[in-house]
Amino acid sequence: MEPFVNSLNGLIWSPPLIVLCLGAGLYFSLRTRFMQIRQVGEMIRLMLTGSKSEAGVSSFQALAMSLSGRVGIGNIAGVATAIAFGGPGAVFWMWVMAFLGASTSYIESTLAQIYKETDDEGRYRGGPAYYIEKAMGQKWYAWLFAIVTIIAAGFLMPGVQANGIASAAFNAWDVPPAVTAVIVVIGLGFIIFGGVKRIARFAEIVVPFMALAYLLMAMVIMFLNASALPDMFRLILESAFGMHAGFGAMLGLAVEWGVKRGIYSNEAGQGTGPHAAAAAEVSHPAKQGFVQAFSIYVDTLLVCSATAFMILSTGMYNVVGRAGEMVVEALPGVEVGPGFAQFAVESVMPGYGAGFVALALFFFAFTTIVAYYYMAETNITYINRNAHRPWMVFALRIAILAAVTFGCVRTAEMAWTLGDIGVGTMAWLNLIAILILQKPALLALKDYEAQKKMGLDPVFDPLKLGIPNADFWIKKK
Repeated sequence: MEPFVNSLNGLIWSPPLIVLCLGAGLYFSLRTRFMQIRQVGEMIRLMLTGSKSEAGVSSFQALAMSLSGRVGIGNIAGVATAIAFGGPGAVFWMWVMAFLGASTSYIESTLAQIYKETDDEGRYRGGPAYYIEKAMGQKWYAWLFAIVTIIAAGFLMPGVQANGIASAAFNAWDVPPAVTAVIVVIGLGFIIFGGVKRIARFAEIVVPFMALAYLLMAMVIMFLNASALPDMFRLILESAFGMHAGFGAMLGLAVEWGVKRGIYSNEAGQGTGPHAAAAAEVSHPAKQGFVQAFSIYVDTLLVCSATAFMILSTGMYNVVGRAGEMVVEALPGVEVGPGFAQFAVESVMPGYGAGFVALALFFFAFTTIVAYYYMAETNITYINRNAHRPWMVFALRIAILAAVTFGCVRTAEMAWTLGDIGVGTMAWLNLIAILILQKPALLALKDYEAQKKMGLDPVFDPLKLGIPNADFWIKKK
């Protein structure tokens, strides 16, 4: 299977997808007049306001749910891998992906809010499958995305997170992967069998705590290595554009790995964030679009940068593979992945660093697995809208527990390859969809800004804007 899986991954993550990710972000930035800059203040205000209801979660809970999906193994092992294979310049291209991806996230999340529904239990549900069917009118395409998401979020991507947890725990405390698998499966089972409200409460508490603790550690390490920071930033920028002598031949790899790991981490355009965005209780879809755009900044510009700075400021990095005629090896005895980041922190905090990274990685990856389950469950709900198949949700729960168990004990290389296939396939389908369906989200942005200019708390009226099939909002009016 390995040659086939690797060939499929190479086909999916070919240069056209890299161009599509960057091009879509630039295009949406221009169409929204760089709302990711103009509306930063409004993003922060909306993140801290709003209320929940019986049907939906608050804006902050929706943000926490989406961040629980975005902030995961990609923020530690993913960043380390990007630096290892693409050089320090990959960090710059992750930043570019985050800046451009914020506008992409606004478009997809606002579309999810416009076309959301209530399920049989009265809870808000939405995502790419919903807006593809309602706005594009292509039910077969919506079903294709739903099935791909169930496979990716329920089977392919959780294994990467579980593998990272097991690898970091073994590096730090010599915990056998099988023992880690049992612990993760028990905790995950308790959460996912409790429903979406328990998922929201769990994410609301854990995500801010783990992110702040990790950022604090990065600040301490950067303070201790303050003299190295100017050279670190110079190295990132020079290698990003091929100007550094040591990394000049790796310019293409820097862009490829920066974008690849950037989208794996912040998930802008992948179609995962809209699932959580649709669950929020707001008076106007653009509100949640703004909040979700800000989550891209939190994920990449803060958490991913923290990992990069810890690795680069300590000098504990290298690159592997072939770049032109230059062949360089990884640091001796250091695993490219969680161990790469653990080695950097351990060099500053001997005896504690590896354990801290392992603990942070556990929370990051565990909450991401929970978020993956929610996304897969939402797409099963979409498929079951006109049928009653409760066994499908139960089967998903068993399957994701099995995928986590398998992920803990399989090789890291295969886990990442399968995860990349899941991310890339979803990104292809969703980016094409939102490029076609962008108009309602742009109308919502224009309407929101016009109402704010009048001093109003914006309220959404799809009929006034000429947006059809926004059934939830039409009934609400």
